[in-house]
Amino acid sequence: MVKKAAGTPATALLTAERVAHTLHPYDVSPDAPQYGALVAQALGVEPHRLFKTLVAEVDGRLVVGVVPVTGDLDLKALASAAGGKRAILADRAAAERSSGYVRGGISPLGQRKLLPTVIDDSATGLETMYVSAGRRGLQVALAPVDLIRLTGATVAPIRAAGS
Repeated sequence: MVKKAAGTPATALLTAERVAHTLHPYDVSPDAPQYGALVAQALGVEPHRLFKTLVAEVDGRLVVGVVPVTGDLDLKALASAAGGKRAILADRAAAERSSGYVRGGISPLGQRKLLPTVIDDSATGLETMYVSAGRRGLQVALAPVDLIRLTGATVAPIRAAGS
């Protein structure tokens, strides 16, 4: 009997909602410089299709920002998109506690507590995008429209200028 790999809350949500997706394992150290570019290379994916999930604090409340790994999160733009004035990156422990995931494996899907989510508008021009599947070393490819629907996300330009 073949043992099936344990799923994550993100993959369980995708399966329960019958969302078309594919899983993509990779082996890159989370402490490697240029982590996003290395993951894209390991997966054979164009870097602009690979997105990182960042948890920020906007006016004292946690908000999720999803931006391409090729750039940075524009905190001012995130604050504005979330209806706030000021944003800072959340404390690592707060992000992990709220999401139920560890740094390097935080997925916008299946988080312990559903947080307001803002996805960079560059995702809408893609057929599929890649986000963390809920653990280090595993990405999930899915249609941006499905990610937006499942997270109840707002779509806005939140990547830093020049990114």
